Amino acid sequence: MKNSSNKIKGLFNRSVITYVVGTLLLLNGLLMLTCVPFSILYDLENNLPLIFIICSGITISAGFLMRIATKKDKNSEIKKRDGYLIVVLGWLFMTVFGSLPYLLSGSIPTLTNAFFETMSGFTTTGSTILNDIESLPKSILFWRSMTQWIGGMGIIVLTIAILPLLGIGGMELFIAEAPGPTKDKIHPRIKETAKRLWIIYLGLTTLETIVLMFLGLDFFDAINHSLTTTSTGGFSTKQASIAAFQNPWVEAVIVVFMFLAGTNFTLIYFGIKLKFKKIFNNDEFKWYITSLTMVVFALTFFHSYTNHTTLLNSFRNISFQVVSIITTTGFATADYTTWGYFMTFIFFLFLFSGASAGSTSGGIKIVRIIILIKNSLLEFKRRLHPKAVIPVLLNGSAISNQIIYNLLAFIFLYLFIFTIGSIFLAALGLDFLTAISAVASAVGNVGPGIANVGPSYSFDQIPAVGKWVLCLLMLMGRLELFTVCLIFTPYFWKRI
Repeated sequence: MKNSSNKIKGLFNRSVITYVVGTLLLLNGLLMLTCVPFSILYDLENNLPLIFIICSGITISAGFLMRIATKKDKNSEIKKRDGYLIVVLGWLFMTVFGSLPYLLSGSIPTLTNAFFETMSGFTTTGSTILNDIESLPKSILFWRSMTQWIGGMGIIVLTIAILPLLGIGGMELFIAEAPGPTKDKIHPRIKETAKRLWIIYLGLTTLETIVLMFLGLDFFDAINHSLTTTSTGGFSTKQASIAAFQNPWVEAVIVVFMFLAGTNFTLIYFGIKLKFKKIFNNDEFKWYITSLTMVVFALTFFHSYTNHTTLLNSFRNISFQVVSIITTTGFATADYTTWGYFMTFIFFLFLFSGASAGSTSGGIKIVRIIILIKNSLLEFKRRLHPKAVIPVLLNGSAISNQIIYNLLAFIFLYLFIFTIGSIFLAALGLDFLTAISAVASAVGNVGPGIANVGPSYSFDQIPAVGKWVLCLLMLMGRLELFTVCLIFTPYFWKRI
């Protein structure tokens, strides 16, 4: 046993792992203080200011102690194994401490539900166990939205952006957490890339808040929905979600910002720099905007015909729901499961899609679907010309076989996890549609599903064991499967 422990010790730099996780907790605790002004303004009589200060103090203290205990090793290089372990442990620790405001305030009194709501927040999934959202204190609702905003771009990327302590090892964390199969950089230095991404992220959030206030929303609703739109999270301050506002202009603005949040942030940066050629030459962006347009118009005509409504009304409903689900935001202005079996099935398929790589969206991602389709079609050509070298092209460049192999492994793992998760939830007594859509929503970080976890329902009726399984699936989906699955393999824990 001692020999085994020594082998594991040699594989990881436990001091630097503890130091960085402590730093993440420190940042998490500081961001928790942003809720204090809202608690003073809205919830002073409920002692929420004191509760948030206590929760923040506990989180900051834990992070500070972890940093102090390992300060001498803070400049150590972060290796691949360290990076993956830091990301997974960082998200788990953030979720545990992020649950404190729910628990200490009594807003969500049980550990299982509080952990589920917090994991759903940090992973920007948007699934909720709440059945009366408006009854919660406003400062708690703000923390709920803030967890999604923190998780949208990723606390690891935030750390790289503002702290030089990670040095050259920062790339390992960025690789372990960054969504999508591509890691396009807008600056040679990873810290500068992370800073620019966060500036764009903050800019979009601020701009949306201003526009929503101009359209009549108060500051509280505007900033909360901006936080959860930019992060493609979908938490709302209203039980009826965006439908509560009954404002087509608000819906239109949120659709635009959901679309932008589902776009590769590197392309948004190029747009700001007026490098439009890079945007319109990007295959993923062309597929993204073209497929969304075609789907919205096709379903608009179908919805108008089958539900006997005007094209304008159908377009309003369809465009919002389609963009919301494909970008994995999860906002709702209508319950698509009431539109018939065909529409329900189509929206179930959307749970797997996701938007662009390099965005805050979840799901499989469009770029993977593009490569998979192109590679599959080229297989017919390769059958006829077995000796020919016929590469898959993306943005005019050949895709390496390594990326193809990685993609195929990802798709298999995604479907395997979906299947096993669905079987497990079905074994707990959930009906077939509820089980498969809850799992698809969790792995894709979407939020609403179909059946008993559709837009009109919550995840409260899921058994406690099922909620913990869904928490694991949400984390897997947010960290692109491999990051979490890797630590369960024997290869991760021994030298090869």
